[in-house]
Amino acid sequence: MGSLLNLSCALNHPQRLALASEIHARPFMVFEAPALISHLAIFSEDGEQSHDRLLQSLCARFGVAAPGQGAQHFAHDFGHFRLKWERHTEFSTFSFVEPGEGSPDFARTAMRHVPSDWLESLRASVIVASHIIAECGNPLSITDKRLKGLFPVPPLVGSQLLSDGEIWTDFQVGPHGFSKYLVRDINLRESQMGRLVQRICEIETYLMMALLALPLAREASTLLSSIEEDLIQLGNLMSTQGIEEHAEEQLKEISRLDALVRAMSFRTGYRFSAAQAYYRIVGARIGELRERRIEGVPTIGEFMERRLAPAMDTCMSVAVRQEALAEKISRSDDMLRTRVNLAQERQSQSVLRSLSHSASLQLRLQQAVEGLSVVAISYYAVGLIGYTLKALKGWALDIPVDQALGLILPLVCLVVWIATRRLHNRLHTKSACSVAK
Repeated sequence: MGSLLNLSCALNHPQRLALASEIHARPFMVFEAPALISHLAIFSEDGEQSHDRLLQSLCARFGVAAPGQGAQHFAHDFGHFRLKWERHTEFSTFSFVEPGEGSPDFARTAMRHVPSDWLESLRASVIVASHIIAECGNPLSITDKRLKGLFPVPPLVGSQLLSDGEIWTDFQVGPHGFSKYLVRDINLRESQMGRLVQRICEIETYLMMALLALPLAREASTLLSSIEEDLIQLGNLMSTQGIEEHAEEQLKEISRLDALVRAMSFRTGYRFSAAQAYYRIVGARIGELRERRIEGVPTIGEFMERRLAPAMDTCMSVAVRQEALAEKISRSDDMLRTRVNLAQERQSQSVLRSLSHSASLQLRLQQAVEGLSVVAISYYAVGLIGYTLKALKGWALDIPVDQALGLILPLVCLVVWIATRRLHNRLHTKSACSVAK
């Protein structure tokens, strides 16, 4: 009872340790105010290798060993600053933290220690760039002159967070390309500042990733309107033009519209679904802030509800409209093909009627030929019988040939007709059996 059972590695599921490590893959940043934080989110469509190269290049500048290929998280103290790096599906984030440093404004930032040529190597891939000042102090008022100096462009957004924290921002991208946040520790508990700053960074990052779908939705909306106009015109043509003369042109047009909608759906489907996923994460992170209103200032949740929610509704409406249009085109295609099939059936019925008339004429001709055949066969049969009777009369048999032939003729005709009908019926029976098989 006192001994512990050691679980052998051979008894573990092959994915157990990897899945258990995934739970701790992205720990919160740990630091206390005062501190300076700079956050970058890098969006690249070149794949994972692009994100790995950026991290490896930065580590090489400071003589630090970079993580292995395929790493999802990396944290290290570079001396002048601490770096927290994370890789996600479409983007990677770099959070630079300089603890123990405060600043009354954003003149000094944690990014000042990052090599400028490394920043230039990012090459139009920065989707989020923000500076954050974390400091201790008492709550600020909306009328505070410092706030007006830090965030001169309205609207000013602020709220009290968690137990005793405070945040101020305007969500504006300044002339230097960075958004700005002021986070104040009024009476936060240990390590709450790190979690608070990380949530703020995640809110802005997932906000921008969600909004990537908006330009695509606007472009798709314009194209959808054009396709809808073409579909309306096609419907009018289908109702006025004859299907026999214009079926090929109408099928080509509806196939073109269907190809356009399918190509658009393939191009926008992933981005729209990803935007909804990012939008849900933004809502979850805002909920974790547990905001409390500061009188006269909208909270982050209210700001997002007024700005981000309509954008996501637009993307969702375009996605729904896209699916509805694809369904309409599919129904129009089915209707057009049904009309074509009906026209083909009418043509087939006309051909069958023509064949039936031809068969009727052939039958009448055949019956006429059969009658002539009976006459001809009877004629030759009677002639043969006449030669026989004449031969018998030459052998001294007193046979009235003409009278005998007159009596035999109806009988011969009847026998020939019966034989011809039997042969005809036998041939028809064999033909019907072969068709049935």
